[in-house]
Formats: sequence, C-alpha cells, structure tokens
Amino acid sequence: MERALLVGVNLNDGEDYQASLEELGALAEACDMEVTATVEQTLEQVHKAFYIGTGKVEEVKELAEEYDIDVIIFDNSLSPMQIRNLQERLDKPILDRSTLILDIFARRARTREAKLQVEVARLQYMLPRLVGLHAALSRQGGASGSMSNRGAGEKKLELDRRVLEKRLSQLRRELKEVGQERETQRKQRMKTGMPRVALVGYTNAGKSTLLNGMLDLYGADEVDAAEKKVMEKDMLFATLDTTVRKIAPGDHHAFLLSDTVGFIHKLPHNLVEAFQSTLEEAREADILLQVVDYSDVHYREHIAVTNQTLQKLGVDGVPMLYLYNKADLVEPEALPGLAGIEAGQVLRSLPIVTQDSIYMSAKERIGMEELICLIEQKLSGGYRECVMLIPYTDGRAVSYLNEHGVVHDTQYLEDGVQLKVRCLEADYQYYRKYLRQEP
Repeated sequence: MERALLVGVNLNDGEDYQASLEELGALAEACDMEVTATVEQTLEQVHKAFYIGTGKVEEVKELAEEYDIDVIIFDNSLSPMQIRNLQERLDKPILDRSTLILDIFARRARTREAKLQVEVARLQYMLPRLVGLHAALSRQGGASGSMSNRGAGEKKLELDRRVLEKRLSQLRRELKEVGQERETQRKQRMKTGMPRVALVGYTNAGKSTLLNGMLDLYGADEVDAAEKKVMEKDMLFATLDTTVRKIAPGDHHAFLLSDTVGFIHKLPHNLVEAFQSTLEEAREADILLQVVDYSDVHYREHIAVTNQTLQKLGVDGVPMLYLYNKADLVEPEALPGLAGIEAGQVLRSLPIVTQDSIYMSAKERIGMEELICLIEQKLSGGYRECVMLIPYTDGRAVSYLNEHGVVHDTQYLEDGVQLKVRCLEADYQYYRKYLRQEP
C-alpha cells in the first residue's frame, strides 16, 4: 500500500477546508493509499509557482523523506506549471484532487460506457499537464478494458499530444455509438409508460443500499432479485455505472428506479461533462430522490453540492424528494431538542415523513413503505382510478393493465373481464372505450 502525504490550504474563502481535507483522506483510502502525514497552510492567495509557499514546500520535502512517502496529494486542482515545479522540487509523484478522483473512477468503471467516459475525462485533464504529470502517471494503473489496467501509466508517458488527441477523437466516436444504444434502451423503457424515478446524491450517501433494499422488498422478480443488486460498500464512489431496475410494490404502482453516479465537492469539470449521457436518467425522470447522509455533520453542504451539480447538468424542474438516510446513526446531541435521547433512538423521535422529505435507514429497511407511499403520492397527479369491462377477445389489454397499472379487483363476468384499476392518464384515455364506471 502506498504511503500518501496530504497538503491542504486554507484560503479563508468561507469553505470548510478541514472537511475537504478529511474527504481527501477518504478519497486516498478509496484508492488503496495509507495517509501517513498531513501538511496545512493558511494563505490569502495561492502561490503561482508552487500553490503553497516556498518555505512550506521545504517542510513537505522533509516530511516526505522522513516518512518515506510514495505520493503527495494536494486538495485542489494544480496548474501545469505548479505540478512541474513541485515535481522538480520534491522529487515525488504529485497528484491533485482532480487526478485522484479520476484515478478512482478509472479503477471502478465496469461497463464499456463508464470506461470510455472516464478515459475521455482523464485525457482531457492530462493534455495541458503532460510534463508535470509524467512521474504521477507512472504509479497509476488505470482501468480495465480499453484503458489496459496494468501499466497504463507507463504507456501514457510515451504518448505525445498528437497521439492523445487522436485517441480522444476515437473515444468520442465510440461514446457516440454507445450513447445511441443507451438512447434506444431509454426509448424502449419510455414506451412502457412506466414512471421513472432516479436516485441522486452525494457519494456514499446510501443510494446503492436503497436500490438493493427496494429490490429485496419490492423486486419485480423475486427469483433473480439478488442477481440484479448492485455493489454496496461504505466507500466513496463504490459504484459508478447507472443501473435501472423495475420496482413493483404490491398494491402500489410499479416504477423504474435508476441508481446514478454520486457527486462530490470539487468534482472535476471534465468528469461531469463525460458523464452527461449517463445522467440523462436524472434529466428525464418523473421524480428525483436525493439521498442524503443525515448522520454526516456536513449534510447541508452535500445537498448544496448535489443541487449545484444537477443544475450544471441541466436537470431543472424535476420534482425532488429528500431522503435523509442513515438517520438511525445520528448522535442525539447533533440535533436541537433531542439531547438526552439514547443513541440509536433518534430516528424514532423524528417525523418519518414530511411534505417533500423522509427520515429513514435504507440499511435497516426503516421508512421504505413510507417512501413508496410518498413516491406514489407525488406521481398521483398522472393517474386515474376506474372500472373497465374488457371483452375476452382483448386479452392483451388485460395483460397490459395488470403489468402497468395497479389492479385492485378482478372479476370474470359473462361478457368480459372487469378490472378495478389505477392507471396512467394516457392508458386511461387509450382504453376508455372499455370504461364501465369511475369511483
């Protein structure tokens, strides 16, 4: 395991740089590094040549030698000149926050589309930084598939700008093809008329755990529900690939649930751009579920980062519900009026559901039924309750309404199948010729 030294700078700009530095440590750990030492400095403005002051550079060099540091990581994006100057002065691989996040994404990407998106983002970030990044790249393994998981860093040392630009053009063509395939799949899902719900939120807030919990309780097919689960782990960016699953909660209307990539503070702009097509699921959803780690003292800042990132992606006007997850882990002293309550009992003291939010624990499956009801309540504007008498000659209509609506009662009468059903407005209009009565 590589030994890392973290460098953070407090610019007195109102940002909680301590929280950002702690998060940088978690990112390093997610990249299989051991944080051995940390250096901090308060500045009015960053040093143009070294980002930190020249005296602090010497302190970093001494600590790096004392602790036998393998890599030095800065909690911000560095300019090409800063990387080059630090590399020469410290004689150690230099990474900045953006490079570290890109490295994690490269390691975690699984689908072809995710791998292509990450490689595009990394190459775009590398182009102006080729000289300064040479030593840093020599320690990066990259991702599997087209990025060649072993030795990708060494290979990139041999690439010049012309080759990188040629590779970028090729990747963009491949991404366009993959994007067309994804668009075809999305149109197929739209044809079902099923409502679409997308999970968004800060990384490690519990989106994947929530999706798996939904599949456990309301999976459309109990037999292969386990196979449809995604990886859940207490780690930043445990999953990157967008996953869509059908959720069929009994007496409630079925819907498609999408798990999207998590966001983070100072997420590299190139990475946001690269994942535009993947995040189309959020843009076209009927409802967004923003999953929030309520046990994190910085949860408000996480909400702000998520909302800002969604705005950059052009996700506007989509109704949103706030899911305050991990509420069972909140310390009583952290909430006003709850001091003195036993640890682990906070969730029982909170109102489970408010107008646009819910306090819950996806891991403990607390609040799941209330969430289903809240989702249906938000979707209810587009539904109709009615009774239809469908002739036996139109069995396809019966099958369709059973799959896409909520059938409360079925009676087999002499002249057809009578369904008491709750269905989408569009389906109501299409099958209204079979309408018998409305409640």
